[in-house]
Amino acid sequence: MQIDKQGKLAGKVAVVTGASRGIGEAVAIRYAMEGAKVVVAARTLNDGDHVLPGGIAATAESITAAGGEAIAVTADLAVDADRRALISTTEETFGPVDILVNNAAVTYYAPVHEFSEKRFRLMMEVQVWAPFQLAALVLPGMLERGSGWILNVSSHAAIHPEKTAGRPGGAVYGMCKAALERFTTGLAQEVYGKGIGVNVISPGLVATPGALHHNLITPESKFPITPVEHMAEACLRLVYGDAQALTGRIDYADAVMEEFNLTAASLD
Repeated sequence: MQIDKQGKLAGKVAVVTGASRGIGEAVAIRYAMEGAKVVVAARTLNDGDHVLPGGIAATAESITAAGGEAIAVTADLAVDADRRALISTTEETFGPVDILVNNAAVTYYAPVHEFSEKRFRLMMEVQVWAPFQLAALVLPGMLERGSGWILNVSSHAAIHPEKTAGRPGGAVYGMCKAALERFTTGLAQEVYGKGIGVNVISPGLVATPGALHHNLITPESKFPITPVEHMAEACLRLVYGDAQALTGRIDYADAVMEEFNLTAASLD
């Protein structure tokens, strides 16, 4: 990992949720490589604390070891106090938030008639209300400064499925992501012309620990595998430049890579 303190995000303060592993970890590292001060947030502090590998302490340590600036903030985004503390800790440590990446998710797969209310509410809390509230917490400062970026991580699951038999259990997940996308475009319209870019991006299918845990990568997988480095590069491109021109987009990692002729940087 090479840190360029004069890079595209030099001096910017970025909060990345779900940064203990997978996409969130990759995005946090890529932002730090471009000079951002990064707050990595998730429930899992240390590797071994969760059934999946990884932890935000290791993510932050890898950035600081390379000469970047990062802190790890443990936050359960299903908890109001943790969401508020995440933003207040960021502001106390690095200053106002310039970039917010809502990547965290809690996901269960079950047919609708078997889906419990507890799990339904938890998914809505983490994947819909948490991004909404975190955006609401950082927006006053962004509006005051006349600049800022909010990037929400969605999924192809938000697209209406074909009327054919398919794998059951994804209705709630797809509903959460569709709501997140509509929130994104609505907020982009609300703050249009005020220096704030609001976008949503879907990774395609990335071989993250979570995707492997849920057996989403199979020979029958509909979408090609997207390298996590491509997702990180696309997420970088959607948080700098002219916010008035680059906002309200529902994007996909491969399309962003092609549109802007990007080459993914190594995260090692």
